[in-house]
Amino acid sequence: MLQLVLALSVSVVTAAVYGPIGLRWRRRARIRREILRLVAALDVEPYHAALLRNKATEAAAAELVLGGYLRIDGEGAAFLTEEGRDPARTPAHPLPAALLEAVRRHDPEPVSIGWIDRCDEGYAERRSAYGSERDGLLPDLPRMPDGEGNRLLACCGCVGIVLVMFFWCLAGVLLLAERPHGVREWACAAVAALGLAALVFAERAGKAVRARTECGDPLGDRIRAEPHPALAALDEDQRRHVVRSIGDRDRWRGADQADEDDEWLDDKVWWEDAYEYRATDEDEPEDEPEDEPEGTGPSSG
Repeated sequence: MLQLVLALSVSVVTAAVYGPIGLRWRRRARIRREILRLVAALDVEPYHAALLRNKATEAAAAELVLGGYLRIDGEGAAFLTEEGRDPARTPAHPLPAALLEAVRRHDPEPVSIGWIDRCDEGYAERRSAYGSERDGLLPDLPRMPDGEGNRLLACCGCVGIVLVMFFWCLAGVLLLAERPHGVREWACAAVAALGLAALVFAERAGKAVRARTECGDPLGDRIRAEPHPALAALDEDQRRHVVRSIGDRDRWRGADQADEDDEWLDDKVWWEDAYEYRATDEDEPEDEPEDEPEGTGPSSG
């Protein structure tokens, strides 16, 4: 009789533990399929993908170089070409057009692409407007349930684990306390033992469900897997110049370089020049004394 009660109770507890695990597996698998379907059907514009991975300005500079609008030297300074100064010529895409307009505001002074990316407010506003417009076209991807942040669910889970451990210990002691007799009792004891063994692996089963239904970041993976065509079309020298210009945020500042700091620098240079002039005077040899006239020395007379 005891083995029958243990078999029934262990079976009910095991079903109560593995039931939510199975439902979670089904729900997460359905959400995973939906996320992958939406990402696969998504048409991401190359500049939007570059913007999502913080490469939009670099891609726009590459297109301007390939189109003959810009020339970037080995020091990272960007200059307008004759085609770039022509107001009738403008790229069709709004992002390289905004970058070209920003470079034109600094012409004829050289400017780095990194300085424009960080400090040019007009370009930053147009880039943000483009990003907001394209982000609005992205579908709302369903969120994979993880249970984090829900204190009530976490507390219930902790209480459930404690109760299951207490039941497992009690059922194990009762199962070993009395030797089964007959085929029926041995069968019930075997069912109870299998249920207790299954409860031991419940936590591992929950982790396996999470691992097998995790989809990661499919949108980010797709964006990172598609480089911008303009960046891919650059040769080695052009790519090196563009990368150096986008990384230079302080040296080439175009029309913005005439500020108070530069006036202070002019004063500093003036003092250094004055110091060098004074040091040059002090380093000059002193005039040699005139020769004494003959007959006036101590040996005379």
